[in-house]
Amino acid sequence: MAKPIKETPILYDEDAYRFEMAAHNVTPLPEERQEEMWKTYERLKKCCTFAL
Repeated sequence: MAKPIKETPILYDEDAYRFEMAAHNVTPLPEERQEEMWKTYERLKKCCTFAL
């Protein structure tokens, strides 16, 4: 049987402000890094198979 999911904590004051500012100021990854991550994903996908 699965464990119950805990409630999400509520952020107040400075923590809430920092969280909201971080959510609004996301910087995208450089193209080189995205390409590197994609190649790694494709390599793992080839060698790993999972039976469902």
